[in-house]
Formats: sequence, structure tokens, C-alpha cells
Amino acid sequence: MITFIQLFPELKDNLKDYKVHFAIGYRVKKEPLYAFFERKFKKWQEWQNQKNFERPYILSLIYIRPNEWLYAGIYRRIDVKWVDDHYEYSTQLLDINKDLIGRLIIRFEKKFRASYLRLERHVERFQISELLKEQYSTDIFPGYENLRIDFNMLSRIIQEQELSWKTALSNVKGIYLITDKKNGKQYIGSAYGSEAFWTRWANYTLNGHAGNKELKKLIRQEGISYANNFQFSILEVRSNNTDDDEILKREKHWKDILLTRKFGYNDN
Repeated sequence: MITFIQLFPELKDNLKDYKVHFAIGYRVKKEPLYAFFERKFKKWQEWQNQKNFERPYILSLIYIRPNEWLYAGIYRRIDVKWVDDHYEYSTQLLDINKDLIGRLIIRFEKKFRASYLRLERHVERFQISELLKEQYSTDIFPGYENLRIDFNMLSRIIQEQELSWKTALSNVKGIYLITDKKNGKQYIGSAYGSEAFWTRWANYTLNGHAGNKELKKLIRQEGISYANNFQFSILEVRSNNTDDDEILKREKHWKDILLTRKFGYNDN
């Protein structure tokens, strides 16, 4: 198996010139991944609350799932300045394996919190996990029981009509949960009718609330960007042959169990 250093021979003799940035969001783990999709990762990375890049070069890896990181390029550190309440770095993306950006997936078991590491101390533990034919865009559907997705990524999946997700979400009915990660409040909803979950969730990506009274009020007060705090998951799946009245009964059951009328965003 090819090693990381074999793939990046330019780094071999000057490992101590590099900081590795394991880019992961504080509240939303995939925040830097969303920035990458929007071609804003460089700017996202240059905003730092401490002087984290005090070496000549930065090797940038973006979190995509536990222990797997997407190669986002090698940057040269140019300058840093204090702006209001944070540091802003000036960096330049280098040509080193530029064609692998967004395609190379590195496996690295990071069992600690630190995100800014000295390359020479950890490079031997880097494993080449996968080399994609095209730039990474969205994850394959993970299964109903494992589904946990942020609003931003859901919007991208809906927009791109990602086939594995559309197929899975269109062919079952059920009950879903929206969690506001900023305050912990929850909303219970049901999905039935044409394309069930897919159609229902697509409505949220249009305006952030899909017509729900309390969510609509929240978005009106805070703006559509507040929906980036929403996390979607599925509580219960039923076949498409299930009567809609049964789905509504199960929705009521989950509202009663999780007390989302009293403590969450459900109003009925």
C-alpha cells in the first residue's frame, strides 16, 4: 500500500515546516466541509482565535466522518494580524498535489481534542483510505437508523438530487426529529404522501420552516441562516403501504414521549 510520504515526497525532508490542520467545526463538525463545498474553505481556515499556524506551511485535512479526513490542500503561511477579536492569516494555496484536493481521503485515528498538530509527530499514522474519481460532494445514504444530518448538508443533497438519498427517503413513510443544536429544542414531524421524507424535507430547505408555525416564527425572527442549527434524524420508518392515519398516530406518540409541545417547537 502506498504511504502518505510516497504520495507527498516534497514533504519528506522538511516535515518540521508543516502544521497539520484537522479542520472540524466547534458546534457543527462539518462546518469546514460545507465551506469547502462553497469554495470558502481558505477564508474559513484563515480565521483563527489563536496563533495556530506558526510554521511556514499548513497541511489541511477536513473532517468528513470519524477517523476520515479529506485532503484540502497545502498552504503557505504569508502573514497574520489581529482583527477585532481574532487572528486573520494570509495564506496561499500551493500546487503540491492540487489535483488530489477533494479527492484524497486520509484515515487518521484522532483520539484527542487538539486540531493543530506537528506533522513530523503523526505522519507515520496517516493511511491512504480512498482516492475518488471526482471531488467529494455528499455522503452515500447511511441507513435510516444512522441518519443524522445538518440542514446545510441536507440542502445540498436535495439540490443535487443525490440518488441514494432520494431513493431511500422517497420510498418509506415515518416520523422524523429536528433538533435545534443551539438550544436543544426539538420538533417532531411526520412524512407521508408523494416521496414522503424526500418531499417533506425538501420543503424545509426552501425556507427553513416548511410551514410549521413555531419554526416559521423562529425563522422570521432570526433569519433563514438560523436553520443551519437544525439537525434532522429519523425516529421511525414504516412502509409506503401504511395508512396515513397510523403515521399521524405515531407522530402524536412521539410528541407525547419527548414532550415537544411543552418544551419544543410543536404547537399541536
